[in-house]
Amino acid sequence: MPDTIVTPYIPQTITVHLGPPNSDAENVTVSFPDYVKNVASSEIYPTWEPSAIRANVLAIISFALNRVYTEYYPSRGYPFQITSSTAYDQKFIKGRSIFENVGQIVDDVFRDYIRYTGHVEPLAAKFCNGTTSTCDGLSQWGSQALAEQGYNSVEILRHYYGDDIEIVTGAPVMGVQSSYPGAPLHLGDQGQNVVQIQVMLNRISRDYPAIPKIPVVDGIFGTNTEAAVKRFQEIFSLVPDGVVGNATWYKLVYLYVGILDLAELISEGQTFTDFAFVLPETLTVGDTSPRVRLLQYMLAVVATFYNNVPMVQMDSIYGPATSAAVQAVQQMAGLPQTDTVDNATWEVLYRIYTGITDTMAEYTNVVPEPYRPDIDDTLPNNVTQFPGRSLSLGDIDPMGGSLS
Repeated sequence: MPDTIVTPYIPQTITVHLGPPNSDAENVTVSFPDYVKNVASSEIYPTWEPSAIRANVLAIISFALNRVYTEYYPSRGYPFQITSSTAYDQKFIKGRSIFENVGQIVDDVFRDYIRYTGHVEPLAAKFCNGTTSTCDGLSQWGSQALAEQGYNSVEILRHYYGDDIEIVTGAPVMGVQSSYPGAPLHLGDQGQNVVQIQVMLNRISRDYPAIPKIPVVDGIFGTNTEAAVKRFQEIFSLVPDGVVGNATWYKLVYLYVGILDLAELISEGQTFTDFAFVLPETLTVGDTSPRVRLLQYMLAVVATFYNNVPMVQMDSIYGPATSAAVQAVQQMAGLPQTDTVDNATWEVLYRIYTGITDTMAEYTNVVPEPYRPDIDDTLPNNVTQFPGRSLSLGDIDPMGGSLS
């Protein structure tokens, strides 16, 4: 696939292991709404107040999406997304009947989930029945008691998970995605997949200081990234070839998820802050380099929102079209209109770019397809697809945000 899906989505189906992870049990694949209906019908009662049912359904959805998003089981080598064991996950009973009112609520909210404000990952919304077992998460019987007191579903969830949660609504539905890009990444590669490698390595290196830091997270697989990959592979008994294949990728995912506690209720979390863009030298007409490609990417994002900035191709060549876009940005900022991208121009462009992405990230963490189909294999995943160039921020459903 051209870009790696790094933000949450609703899977069309989910594969459930009918037992503990290591057991010799059957794997069944069901639609995601049917999975949620099954779990909810197995965990709670149809006679409960609607707000309690809705709160519990949102917790069930969020927990399952967290397992999907973090690739919790695939990163451990398992061919499923979740188990039916309540010691590990949520109760799922193959072939059970579904309560009608529970099913109706699931149909209404299955594209919604809980997250901490400013975090990317769905909340690992753990819960227990609140009578025979207690936990740090939601109490199922306690939620019913609160509903009887007049609490709505969001108030119930905030009672148990804290006031800093929010509900994401209308997430996209797609087939289960593998974060691994499908082919090994190595020296000379560039793009969003490399950004993920660099972000994961730098965070893991805080706990494993023998892994050298990558000074600039720029999406370019250079010698610093290769050195960090090799040291990571040496530490974790992988072939130290500096190439990020399937085994290295999922070892990175496994460590990264574990270190940030992304699959835990109390999570360090992934945020919407963007990776660092730096300009070590000026750029001008005739230059050809990965830095030009990065320049063109930011220009493409800005051009999506500003009609006076022409769209550019991501070809790493600083030609007339890139020059025209640069001069349009310079004109907007009151800078001299030149063919040269110096520090002043770069900083202005970066401020406009981050203003767009920060605004987009305030609303939802859904990442749609890139704006232009002819460059969809080069734009990172936080460029929004729009039907035309005449839209303004008030007219769209803003989306996006990069990992940090």
